[in-house]
Amino acid sequence: MSDPRVLRALLVSVAATLLLVGCQGGLPADPQGTLVRATGGVLRVGVSENPPWTELASDGTVGGSEVELLTDYAETIDAEVEWVPAGENTLAAMMREGQLDVVVGGLASDVPWTSEIATTRPYTTTIGPDGAEVKIAVGVRPGENALMTDIERFLAERGEEL
Repeated sequence: MSDPRVLRALLVSVAATLLLVGCQGGLPADPQGTLVRATGGVLRVGVSENPPWTELASDGTVGGSEVELLTDYAETIDAEVEWVPAGENTLAAMMREGQLDVVVGGLASDVPWTSEIATTRPYTTTIGPDGAEVKIAVGVRPGENALMTDIERFLAERGEEL
């Protein structure tokens, strides 16, 4: 027969563990609250020109397959998109400073700015100039895992590779 004190201690330990897990909220989480802020608000998207993924017109409008993709994603969270066109180095710096939520431009999943830009799992592939396969991903602010997971869920629901 078990000692009641041991059983009581075990039950208290299990209850405390469940309470702590419950208090942590939903996972994954965004330390900066990006998904919550953007939902029903503004999704700030950096755009680096790289046709056919992204195209910048002289009148300031943006286009391309990833622009359409992010526009469709923003609709799912009832967000307006604020497009911020710039070169990749500038966009990486803006992402690091928290001025952007997402970056698109036919980004290879192994971008060189891993401390500034995290990437979703690749959602499609293309052939690079050297003939090698390049996996394309969406760039997200590092640590904003709820946003990343939501974008990946959206891509998967659309039938993208992931």
